[in-house]
Amino acid sequence: MKITLVGAGNMARGIATRALAGGHDVTITAKDPVKAGQLADELRGQEHGGRVSAADESAVDQADIVILAVPFAAARQLAASYGPRLDGKVLMDISNPVDASLDALVVAPGTSAAERIAEAAGPRVRVVKAFNTTFATTLVSGQVGGTPLDVFVAGDDEAARKEVADLVVSGALNPVDVGALKHARALEGFQLLHMALQIREGGHGWASTIKIVAP
Repeated sequence: MKITLVGAGNMARGIATRALAGGHDVTITAKDPVKAGQLADELRGQEHGGRVSAADESAVDQADIVILAVPFAAARQLAASYGPRLDGKVLMDISNPVDASLDALVVAPGTSAAERIAEAAGPRVRVVKAFNTTFATTLVSGQVGGTPLDVFVAGDDEAARKEVADLVVSGALNPVDVGALKHARALEGFQLLHMALQIREGGHGWASTIKIVAP
């Protein structure tokens, strides 16, 4: 698949690492093209099965999956801007709409960042929530304590969820399909708690993960 990552921060690095390990072609675009180029150069120097490059925002037009690896407010603005260009494409939201102190969500009850982004993008864009419960450092290695990360996937389009699940599997991670996009509300709420635990005394150093364990 052709993956375009919008953003050049730590989460972009982690997701790109998994996508490249899965043999996908990754293009990185960002508000700061220098940072996009630096990240592409860094990733190019690693062993992986896919190809990586940096480009301007026209990269979203060629992508199979566009990943908004930016904070919620920016993701919503980009979804509105890109919407007409993403007809039929998968748009992935990874954001967590939390306040600066990690005390609360900044979206109203009964909705989610993912749903707000879907509204902004328009009805013909297939929005999927994924990777919001994984931390950047754990994505680079793909595991915690020798156990592959779970990636929770929510979206109203079943085929879009399957495309994202295939991307997750190819990167040696475990997809967990939770169903409709409305379940992003629970994923974002749970990650708020997960993030808050990192800054409490005796926290987990941003190296923990949320895992479903079944007998």
